[in-house]
Amino acid sequence: MAGGSKTAVYTAIAANSIVMVAKFVGFGLTGSGSMFSEGVHSLADVGNQTLLAVGLKRAELPADEQHPFGYRREAPIWALISAVGIFFLGCGFTVYHSVHAFLHPEPMVSPNTAFAVLAFAFVVEGGALAIAVRALRKEAAKDGITLAAYIREGDDPMGTAVLAEDSAAVFGVLLAMAGIGMAQLTGDPRWDAAGSLLIGLLLGGIAIYLIKMNRSLLIGKAPPKQVHDRLKQVLADDPVVESLSTFKTVVFGSDAVRLSAEVEFHGEAIAARHLAAAYDLEQTWASLEKAEDLEDLLLKFGDGVVEALGDEVDRLEQALREADPDARLVDLEVN
Repeated sequence: MAGGSKTAVYTAIAANSIVMVAKFVGFGLTGSGSMFSEGVHSLADVGNQTLLAVGLKRAELPADEQHPFGYRREAPIWALISAVGIFFLGCGFTVYHSVHAFLHPEPMVSPNTAFAVLAFAFVVEGGALAIAVRALRKEAAKDGITLAAYIREGDDPMGTAVLAEDSAAVFGVLLAMAGIGMAQLTGDPRWDAAGSLLIGLLLGGIAIYLIKMNRSLLIGKAPPKQVHDRLKQVLADDPVVESLSTFKTVVFGSDAVRLSAEVEFHGEAIAARHLAAAYDLEQTWASLEKAEDLEDLLLKFGDGVVEALGDEVDRLEQALREADPDARLVDLEVN
């Protein structure tokens, strides 16, 4: 699991916990619907990011007899649970409260207090967002793609979830400020309810995006095209590989790619390498005195070629991992 994702998740938990308390205190002092929605927003973020932290720990568990490939796929499971939580708790409850506030508007008290709390929240959540952006940019650079492409195609559900939630938190603060500002300017508290409603819809959009992303990871999505092509090129360029019948890559949890390929090896190239490494042709020819000697030589040579083929498979697997450290599960089938 990428260390940057851990930093982003734990930073987000700390930041949103502080901001959540400040927002609910602000709601108690002002009665602002937008402030209440933002408090619920931060509460949902803390709960969901705690689920992400659980997923981080679970995904790091070593392989065992019941799970021979490890627990890496637990990461998108917990991220999916987190996204569902955002949808029902963050979006559903906020929209319900917003509609109620719009139908039964109440005057807001001390809007300046609300602005002060929201300004504090903007600074804290903006800092958490900056850390999440830096973490994902580092992972994107490792895959050789842009940050935008990594958000669309990457294999880090935790980092992407934190980035989405932190982005929504910062934008939600701006919506709350706009709603409160318009309510103060016009004297109509329904503007505050409208700001709250927009925050709820924002959370719903973020939740749907995260649900789709984690569903794709659980089904088994391909890694970014650059990663797929780079790994395929390693095999295609190797002199002992004659052709590839199939070549498939799939994301297998965060920062892990599973690769399977049917490889047709160049038999003559492998035999020539083994012959050059294991035999002195002149001495071997001179040692042949009868048919049984030739038979023994051919049997030993055949056994050696099979061992050489195994060595070549091991070498290619290592070359793939060197080309991309995320290629942790490699399955090469001799065709």
